[in-house]
Amino acid sequence: MKTVTILGATGSIGQNTIDLIARAPGEFAVEALTGAQNLDLLARDAVRLRAKLAVTSDPACYAGLKERLAGTGIAVAAGPEAVAEAAARPADWVMSAIVGAAGLVPGLAVLARGGTLALANKETLVTAGPLVMAAAQAQGARILPVDSEHSAIFQALTGEDVAGVERVIITASGGAFRDWPIERLAQASLAQASSHPNWAMGQRITIDSASMFNKALELIETHEFFGINPDKIEVIIHPESLVHALVGFADGALMAHVGPADMRHAIGYALHWPERRHVPVERLDLARIGALSFRAPEDARYPALAIARRVMASGGLAGAAFNAAKERALDGFIAGEIGFLAMAAVVSGVLDKMLASDGLQNATLTLDNVLETDRLARVRASEIIEQRS
Repeated sequence: MKTVTILGATGSIGQNTIDLIARAPGEFAVEALTGAQNLDLLARDAVRLRAKLAVTSDPACYAGLKERLAGTGIAVAAGPEAVAEAAARPADWVMSAIVGAAGLVPGLAVLARGGTLALANKETLVTAGPLVMAAAQAQGARILPVDSEHSAIFQALTGEDVAGVERVIITASGGAFRDWPIERLAQASLAQASSHPNWAMGQRITIDSASMFNKALELIETHEFFGINPDKIEVIIHPESLVHALVGFADGALMAHVGPADMRHAIGYALHWPERRHVPVERLDLARIGALSFRAPEDARYPALAIARRVMASGGLAGAAFNAAKERALDGFIAGEIGFLAMAAVVSGVLDKMLASDGLQNATLTLDNVLETDRLARVRASEIIEQRS
């Protein structure tokens, strides 16, 4: 029986993971589930899956979770440190579905004990890619990508020599505003940005899709995970969201991964790897679909992509600064402090300041430096947001 832990169990990725596990009684034993403030859902799933431990990342929610799990025999803990401790507990397979930079330390805790990390948290590699990959190698740990694009690349590269890769193409739906007139984007509302045309996801990742900041993160993640030169990584708009990535080889061949817009496909692949097992997703009817469309992303519509390329060219701690600024800018948009287009301006402004004065490119990549850069970038972003208000 495979033992599993799910970090971020109450989010969309966590819930899809739980769906697959619940469909296979007797095949998995749940070591720990972690969440944030959705205590009813966290407690319900902990009981349903007979988890040994349930953790809320919010210390103020400890009493509420404890009350909900009273008499169940399930241990309860709270706080970021408790989340990292849950990740460090023995489990064969750990899903990292925590949103944002908060996923970095728990992910490293899995790798430190030589575990298998199913990585849905983009920010782990964006903020500290070389550090994370080195930790995995040093401990003999394994990282399995769960983002649909990176799972697709991983599958296309199975049995192939990465040296023969000529290009990698990651697809993007284009998000909620892919067909809007560009001049209208400045008036985009929070509700409009929070509605995705293809995928059922949480609010933050849905907004990131609309701005293409999610794809900016994925560009960096592709570079860090697969060691692909940034010049070989392309982004293309694919409104149907059925082709998740393509890998081009030296002989001109393109290997495409095609599947439904359902995260259970990528999760199931990582959950059962190296085997392929049945996953309850739609089987595509290509005759009904009829056609697939592709188009190049417009620079003016999606400035986040150019920012990501600047980050990759800079290296060092630029990724940590970029991600923290992006998270703070997204907070600002959600709170109504800034408009939709201002998010990219805030992130660019933070990079301008920190690359010029804070030594991001030449700093030693350590966890402490990553966390300090994250803190400082959020301060810088808040200052810019305040100036724009």
